[in-house]
Amino acid sequence: MTRIGASAALLSALLVGGTVTANAADTSAAAVGRICYSDLPAQAYDTLDLIESGGPFPYPQDGTVFQNREGILPSQSSGYYHEYTVKTPGSSTRGARRIVTGQKTQEDYYTADHYASFALINYTC
Repeated sequence: MTRIGASAALLSALLVGGTVTANAADTSAAAVGRICYSDLPAQAYDTLDLIESGGPFPYPQDGTVFQNREGILPSQSSGYYHEYTVKTPGSSTRGARRIVTGQKTQEDYYTADHYASFALINYTC
């Protein structure tokens, strides 16, 4: 699987150790970290496989538009992002873990804390 992606500015800044600036209305890219695909929890692989195959998904909320109300992800038009549940073992609810995808090819973010932070998934490490 070769799912990678990020905006050119963010990727350039990360690669050369630069910074990404943001104003008060767009705190997005500066707060997004990175996570290696190999460091994801096992359940995230299941979710990514379901996304790749188009479902079926275990929860009715999976695939719905993610509004980015927290403003952590890069600012985009409504409908750009979609969210999917990453099952949490032992949880009787959906839990806090999600994959959020962007419309750009292979742009996937992981959150383990219900949108308090995000990490762009790096599929090459």
